[in-house]
Amino acid sequence: MSNSPLFSLDDRIALVTGGARGIGFASAQALKEHGAKVVIIDINAELGQQAAQKLGAEFIAADLTKSDQVRQAAGSIVEKHGRIDVALNNAGIAVNVPSEECSDEDWLRVININLNAVFFCCREFGKVMLQQGRGSIINLASMSGVISNTPQPQSAYNASKAGVILLTKSLAGEWAKRGVRVNSISPGYIGTEMTKLGMSQSDWYQRWLEFTPMGRLGEPQEVANTVVFLASDASSYFTGSNLLVDGGYTAW
Repeated sequence: MSNSPLFSLDDRIALVTGGARGIGFASAQALKEHGAKVVIIDINAELGQQAAQKLGAEFIAADLTKSDQVRQAAGSIVEKHGRIDVALNNAGIAVNVPSEECSDEDWLRVININLNAVFFCCREFGKVMLQQGRGSIINLASMSGVISNTPQPQSAYNASKAGVILLTKSLAGEWAKRGVRVNSISPGYIGTEMTKLGMSQSDWYQRWLEFTPMGRLGEPQEVANTVVFLASDASSYFTGSNLLVDGGYTAW
């Protein structure tokens, strides 16, 4: 990405939820490379500590489905750094099961992690930014919030990500005049651990490639580049946007 001052994140305080691996880790690395001071928040303490150590970042262990833990994480960051400039709400899971077989527990687990936790993060990190009069919140949604994937059945995941996109737009409208921008990124099929699990368990992979005009999976770094853009002043007139990074999947 360009070294233009527009993309500089020098000395900004950026937090990344679910930053221990995949898109979260790649994004934390990209934010760090562009000058940000990065705080990784993850429920997996072992992987989170390893990721933070590798990047020279800080780590906070938290269950983001517990609003009090999100509040404590925000307070800890503000106590140490005085502010939060960028919040990437990335943590998420998927459950692939036919809807008629989806248990209450599976449905609620996906909604709690993918949607409720994102709201808790937006609310608590947003409060800090609103007091500052400045900040950028970036929510990781999915192209699954725009279309219904095939062939895998994942109604809970799709519903949760559609919710993230509308939540993003709602908050953007509320907070725009108070200096806080809120945008979402909707990746297509990206070569992360979660995607590779689906590839190894079925013949879905070939279908995914056939439906993707570019004919390949995306790389976590390609999503991370979009995160840097939305975190930086280069995107100063962006709020309420949902940027699709999907190799053209939703173009058809």
